Amino acid sequence: MQLDDLYRRVIMDHYKNPRNRGQFEDGGFTIDLNNPTCGDKISLQMKVEDGVVQDARYTGEGCSISMSSASMMTDAVKGKTLEEALQLAENFSQLMQGNNVEFEYEDIEALSGVNKFPARIKCATLAWNAMRKGIEQAKQ
Repeated sequence: MQLDDLYRRVIMDHYKNPRNRGQFEDGGFTIDLNNPTCGDKISLQMKVEDGVVQDARYTGEGCSISMSSASMMTDAVKGKTLEEALQLAENFSQLMQGNNVEFEYEDIEALSGVNKFPARIKCATLAWNAMRKGIEQAKQ
């Protein structure tokens, strides 16, 4: 099996079987972002206690890249400090620029091929940008 096939399977698995999809009944804060270029929308909720992401959930609609990225991101940030979560977002930005970056949560690496399609980078980074914005709010 080629790496591209494996990556496609990982992305489609997160799209068809999303992790952390849904909303909290209580607590946390919500960040809504959209990508007007393609219509992707995300509503990200995060629960942060003592500077650590306790939980993250999302709802939204969009392409497989956008929704898979949200699924991966919410899984990856749980249990991370806000600084670690921001570093993950920075590493993801580096991945989208074509740099070789390794992640503890390896599924994220399946999105590495997105950088070959510049129009899709905004799809992949939507959830990560929402997370960054949310952390900025949480710090205030």
